[in-house]
Amino acid sequence: MQLVGKINKKIYKCITTDIVTDEVVITDERIEHIKERHPNDYERYYGYLKEIVEYPQYIVETSKPYTALILKEFADGGEQFKTVLRLVVSHDNPNFKNSIITFMKINDREWKRLLKNKKILYRNE
Repeated sequence: MQLVGKINKKIYKCITTDIVTDEVVITDERIEHIKERHPNDYERYYGYLKEIVEYPQYIVETSKPYTALILKEFADGGEQFKTVLRLVVSHDNPNFKNSIITFMKINDREWKRLLKNKKILYRNE
């Protein structure tokens, strides 16, 4: 398990106000999942993960409870990312931390589709 960073609970309250911790981790199992399903994304873009969770551009609604779909675009490279973050709430195991479920680079078409078809819960102006 690796510490990724810390979230601002004020930003993520659009998902739930019952956030137990600000720490975000990624487990070895999730790293393997990302490496298998999105080859080279983890190795090439892991350095972006801290900024994605700490300074999201958009958080959009998901069908899963206590889960944020984070969208972030980096202007310098024109690269866009989709990250799924499960937030820990008071009825979860007290040893759990907010955890990255998956992370991937997406293309402009997917970026636009998500913003068009999903409910935007947070937007960084």
